[in-house]
Amino acid sequence: MKRQKKRRDMESKEEEERRERQRIERAERAEKRDLLRQQQQQQQRNVRAKRRQRIDFISSLPDCLLSHILSFLPTRDAVLTSILSSRWRTLWTLVPVLDLEQHKLYMLNRNLIFLDTLSSIWTLRNATIPLRKFHLHWTSDCDSSYVDTLIQHTVLHGRVLQELHLCIYGDPNPHLKLHPGLFFSTTLVVLKLEGFIHLNPPSDSSFPALRIMEIGRVITYENCDSLPTLLAACPLLQELNLTVSDSNFCCLEANTGMLKIIVLIPTLKKLYLYWFLDDWCYTFLHYYILQLNTPALEQFYFSGLLAKDVAVENLPNLVKSGLEFEEIENDVSTRDYAKRIWDFMGSLYNVESMQFSIETAEILCHGSIDDLPVFNNLTSLTIGGCIKTCSYMWPAVQLLLCQAPKLQTLVFELTLNVYNDSSPDNCLEYRLGKWLYVPDCLSSHLTACYYKGFSGHEVEMELVRQVLKEACILKTMKITFESPLDSEIKLCARKKLRKLQRRYPTCQFEFDEGQVDF
Repeated sequence: MKRQKKRRDMESKEEEERRERQRIERAERAEKRDLLRQQQQQQQRNVRAKRRQRIDFISSLPDCLLSHILSFLPTRDAVLTSILSSRWRTLWTLVPVLDLEQHKLYMLNRNLIFLDTLSSIWTLRNATIPLRKFHLHWTSDCDSSYVDTLIQHTVLHGRVLQELHLCIYGDPNPHLKLHPGLFFSTTLVVLKLEGFIHLNPPSDSSFPALRIMEIGRVITYENCDSLPTLLAACPLLQELNLTVSDSNFCCLEANTGMLKIIVLIPTLKKLYLYWFLDDWCYTFLHYYILQLNTPALEQFYFSGLLAKDVAVENLPNLVKSGLEFEEIENDVSTRDYAKRIWDFMGSLYNVESMQFSIETAEILCHGSIDDLPVFNNLTSLTIGGCIKTCSYMWPAVQLLLCQAPKLQTLVFELTLNVYNDSSPDNCLEYRLGKWLYVPDCLSSHLTACYYKGFSGHEVEMELVRQVLKEACILKTMKITFESPLDSEIKLCARKKLRKLQRRYPTCQFEFDEGQVDF
């Protein structure tokens, strides 16, 4: 009995000790959980504190720096920052930039009337801060008189305006006439005009600081000397982007004058000339003259119709050019028009990189091939445009290559006209085949050929085939397929190219997906 009692006492004592140990362990675990929870809470407090510090840091920046940051945003977005806090409520009014586009505001709230919005923003902004940049795109129901008021205030107040971009559509009545004071701005660096704007610069206009000028579509001129006067007022201009459209001639017909495009700017480095004329406007070509004398010009792009009265000279520093001439129907013979283009191209003799349209190359094939200009410095030629599925275009390409004896890179960026699928047309081969020779560049200089937008059609395959056939030292032929293109068509094109690769093993073929191991 004593033994049993003693055993029970021992078991009872062990049970109590076990329970005590469990109680202690539970207490320790609870203490650890509390400590971990406190640490996590402290970390969260620290993160929130750091966030508040960052927010406070940004808000603590001076007004001049915050307004400078906001100047990189469209005015719509800058105004929206006013809801962040009381600190930001009026910061947007200090921004020396106004960038307003009607369609963006319309997407934000279709109930907005742009005139009311523009008026509110203009009234609320700080009038003591003169504008440095003013961009206004007003595309419908434009109030030209109100815009004129804004421009007058912008030009005359502070006289620090550096950039003005106006895009005015919606057929305002009357068209916007720029304030005369604008044509004597000593601070303007960038001037971009497009839409229903009437230009009548004073004869003594002056833009001594202007570097970039863009004259877009629909612009009208007071007389035939308006555009030359405007260009002559920019002695330090470096970039000119000029679009000619039928509206340019509206006021000139009554005066029986001509549109004069006279660019005699010694500092000009980039020149873009684009023509947008409907077929019925082709007669206007008799009413314009083009004269270029820009010794510093490095890049020159021309797209559209080429008139007879054109004089281009003194382009010794030209490096890049892009040419896309449209054919004139029922106005001049194709042979004469081709000669006109060749004469124009002769002034670009120093060019190193050229973009050319296949349509223009086709026009040139109808002219004389005697005494053509040679581009000895041309090392890169890109041929773009649209080719017909029924046309054999290699003679047109070959004619261009014959005039570039040191060409190293040839690029095709062609689209296929699948809607013209008549019988094959070999008229160019018939006309030029017996006169053309293998271009010197193919046998001695051309090392790379790229075809972008390849769809596998036979006319495209023929261009690739001819280049491989004649280019003796060609190292790379890279094909970028048209996107999207059916996988079966792409596979079929690969099979055809694989056969060519076997015939010309020294040339490495690449596809847009990566290098293809033949």
